[in-house]
Amino acid sequence: SAGSPGSPPARTALAPREAVSRRKGKARRGRGKARSEGLLSKQKRTRRMKANDRERNRMHHLNSALDALRSVLPTFPDDAKLTKIETLRFAHNYIWALTQSLRLA
Repeated sequence: SAGSPGSPPARTALAPREAVSRRKGKARRGRGKARSEGLLSKQKRTRRMKANDRERNRMHHLNSALDALRSVLPTFPDDAKLTKIETLRFAHNYIWALTQSLRLA
């Protein structure tokens, strides 16, 4: 029986407070010291600024590439700037038309 002398003591369930404190200890293991709120907010701000810079550069390069594509596409009113989607559709149709003319030649 569970309470008889000579038998190993029965395992008891941890009290809720003990279970919580053990989980907290395990959750932090391997991560080092907990970071302060000020340091975390500064890191988040720095990451966000870097992400914004990357996105700004990406859009700059995309717009430059679209400008280069617009410069080689034949447009009738030279002063009308095509939108991004118009540029891509026009380029697709223009390449298709050139391909067809080469096949027929």
